[in-house]
Amino acid sequence: MADLITVDDPDDPRLRDFTGLTDVELRRRREPEEGLFIAEGEKVIRRAKDAGFEMRSMLLSAKWVDVMRDVIDELPAPVYAVTPEVAERVTGYHVHRGALASMQRKPLPEPAEILAAGGSGRRIAVFEGFVDHANLGAAFRSAAALGISAILLSPDCADPLYRRAIKVSMGSVFSVPYARLADWPADLEKVREAGYRILAMTPSPQAASLDQVPPERFERCAIMLGSEGHGLSTHALRAADEWVRIPMAEGIDSLNVAAASAVAFYATRPTRPA
Repeated sequence: MADLITVDDPDDPRLRDFTGLTDVELRRRREPEEGLFIAEGEKVIRRAKDAGFEMRSMLLSAKWVDVMRDVIDELPAPVYAVTPEVAERVTGYHVHRGALASMQRKPLPEPAEILAAGGSGRRIAVFEGFVDHANLGAAFRSAAALGISAILLSPDCADPLYRRAIKVSMGSVFSVPYARLADWPADLEKVREAGYRILAMTPSPQAASLDQVPPERFERCAIMLGSEGHGLSTHALRAADEWVRIPMAEGIDSLNVAAASAVAFYATRPTRPA
């Protein structure tokens, strides 16, 4: 059973994991270095726990203690009960969800492990330059909902375990396996060697429309999407086996990358009508 500890001092060193959550640059450096991430809200905390992440500590507003009682009783990590005012002074913002948990990271799998899994109909996604945490979280959520088996990230992609990405994904970052490719875009050749057809999403008129691509081309495919605004780099496009695009209404050339990922994942699903 966890210890329930009331804390009145926002400078209490026991709350260090939760300090300065709005300082993006600080958290980007500190969280991976210290092997932690922050889960926010009851559902996300429960999903992190159910995914096997170890809890370091929890910060709760008093009214959330009863809601999280089963978690408190189950886990040995300390639980700090604070007023909303103290929580805001510690974190730097109004914690309207009332519950935060500091969780221990797990080692990331190697890309080879991701690529070796699954059968012939398996689909994965490859993200290049996803630096916006909200877009990354939304794309993970779409991947989980639409049957994407795993995600590979270019070295410059944002951290899927950053608080904003986790929250937008509704915890889907815990359920979709992911790994980082160290040598970009050269490591795309390893994707192809593993038997995946690399489909580059691009609005280029040279790309084939998704609704006209034969369904068999989506079997064991890697759907590659680029950053918001810039799209896929020239190097990534050259490394692809095929370019594909979402058919658009006249005068509109693209979608937000998170929305585009959802459309692509839906259009390439195995149940797509011929």
